[in-house]
Amino acid sequence: MSIILVVNVGSSSVKYQLIDMGKDKPVRLARGLVERIGLDSSIHTYIPLDGEMMRKELEVPDHSKAIEVALETLLDPDVGVIADRGEIAAVGHRVVHGGEKFSSSTIINDEVMEQIMECRRLAPLHNPHNIKGIEACRRLFPHTPQVAVFDTAFHQSMPPHAFLYALPHELYTEQGVRRYGFHGSSHRFVAREAARELGRPLSELKLITVHLGNGCSITAVQGGASMDTSMGLTPLEGLVMGTRSGDIDPAIPLMLMRTSGIHTEGMERILNRKSGILGLSGIGSDMREIEEAVEAGDEAGIRTLEVFCYRIKKYIGAYMTVLGGLDALVFTGGIGENSMVVRQKSTAGLEFLGIHLDHEQNRRLNRSRGRISRQDSPVAVFIIPTDEELVIAEDTYALLGGG
Repeated sequence: MSIILVVNVGSSSVKYQLIDMGKDKPVRLARGLVERIGLDSSIHTYIPLDGEMMRKELEVPDHSKAIEVALETLLDPDVGVIADRGEIAAVGHRVVHGGEKFSSSTIINDEVMEQIMECRRLAPLHNPHNIKGIEACRRLFPHTPQVAVFDTAFHQSMPPHAFLYALPHELYTEQGVRRYGFHGSSHRFVAREAARELGRPLSELKLITVHLGNGCSITAVQGGASMDTSMGLTPLEGLVMGTRSGDIDPAIPLMLMRTSGIHTEGMERILNRKSGILGLSGIGSDMREIEEAVEAGDEAGIRTLEVFCYRIKKYIGAYMTVLGGLDALVFTGGIGENSMVVRQKSTAGLEFLGIHLDHEQNRRLNRSRGRISRQDSPVAVFIIPTDEELVIAEDTYALLGGG
């Protein structure tokens, strides 16, 4: 059996894919999204292999019901792609935070569940929802292996000088306060694909992978291992993001809480929900809206784009020094794959470091895959669409003894 159900649970959504890993290459049998869970008029979008997209409004009170809806659709005699739930060999779950306990994907048992629950304090905005998805699937598939694939696992190769903060050391030894990093499945996938594009072994390469979406992170990859990454204890640190601040002076929240009477929950909401592209621009959190504003000459849009790209450029320079050189720079994620403006502005002025963008290729390959640097550029620059779901399916299948 080789069919893997991949589940990615958010606060009010469940994304899923059904992937057959037993073919010459993986085949996506179906994918779907249940959103607005717990709200009026939840929406289920479903796309079967070689079929038309279906979109349906329905009542979905919780994550367990969302996964039931997904399973019922996959089994539906008219639009489904399997005849029996027993055809599903395993369920692979995205889990945001695995702490230091997990440096690779693992089969879920009661002990693993306890450890994932312990990590809730490190990722209170993410892990509780991941846990809901796992618990729902364990009820629906009581005899089917469940696998956790952690966003943090890829970054467990970082050396202590990269992951330690300059805080009292007992905060690390007693409470686990350190840099963990996220988007690990995405960074791992595009690093592997960059090696294929270059036709060289991953073990020989120095890469910088730039994942730009609503959440943004950048990673220095040497020999296939993460050496440093921009996100930290939580996904709040690092680059400017859709609604997250990224790097700021840590005294800013303390000052605001002291002078404005903002409590912990309010401060967390400001940093995670009201900052980033949204906070800087006052327009929205979508980079497409910002680019439209820039084209119209809007000052708020212009400053937001400048700050966003400047932060990326700073990290590229820093990580080139960490790696001692660079073979390739890779852009991925919704913004990284679709914004030729962001790619251009984030690399402008880096020619002295060997990064020479081919502007025609950058325009022509927008929303596609390929090399967007000049052929004589010492550093290759690529657009590579990410595929975190495939990484989850691959890891799950491998733990079953496949692959």
